[in-house]
Amino acid sequence: MTTLALTGSPLWYASRVGGTLSLLLLTATVVLGIASGGRAAPRRIGRFEIGLLHRNLSLLTLVFLVMHVVTAVLDPFVHLGWAVTVVPFGASYRPFWLGLGTVALDLVLAVLVTSAMRLRIGVRRWKAVHWLAYAAWPLALFHGVGTGTDTRLSLQLWLYAGCLVSVVGAVWWRLARSGPGHVAGRLVAAVTAMAVPVLLTAFLAAGPLQPGWARRAAATMLLHLGGGR
Repeated sequence: MTTLALTGSPLWYASRVGGTLSLLLLTATVVLGIASGGRAAPRRIGRFEIGLLHRNLSLLTLVFLVMHVVTAVLDPFVHLGWAVTVVPFGASYRPFWLGLGTVALDLVLAVLVTSAMRLRIGVRRWKAVHWLAYAAWPLALFHGVGTGTDTRLSLQLWLYAGCLVSVVGAVWWRLARSGPGHVAGRLVAAVTAMAVPVLLTAFLAAGPLQPGWARRAAATMLLHLGGGR
């Protein structure tokens, strides 16, 4: 258990709550999208109800995502500027892992904007962009694990594990129920479903679960800030 996780400012707590809830809601949105697509769609529930639930989950995800971003920028500990919310890998604090979150945010915004313009851009283009939501989820997951100073807490690890199991389980369930065809797409989905848990476990073991991970990241940030003065 890290010291910062116990003594963080109210903005830090708000940022972590917003980030965790947005990840949970994004996970629910992705699971619903995977499980309700193609031949895997449940027949007892109408597509209108599924679409409405999917849209409401997406909007709720955006609400907590905005809360996460705004409170993170306002928190004086990490010294983030507004530019890093849309331009990835430019922050002084854990630039790579924070950058993954920025990319995920950009993808989610692209999906929401094109969804609002669906009738103008056409269903075909909208579907092409809509697939970006699935790419945003693993980026958001690794962002949370890599930047969270509370990653070593048991509750946080169980939340990440639950998100991972839910999405990977939905992928395998969809693959099991899908009919023949689209071999390339099914192969990519299967490989990704196997790779994400392996990569996340390896990263946790080599990084956040190692003693002093959060302290070293904070020291690196202070070094960058000191060098820029």
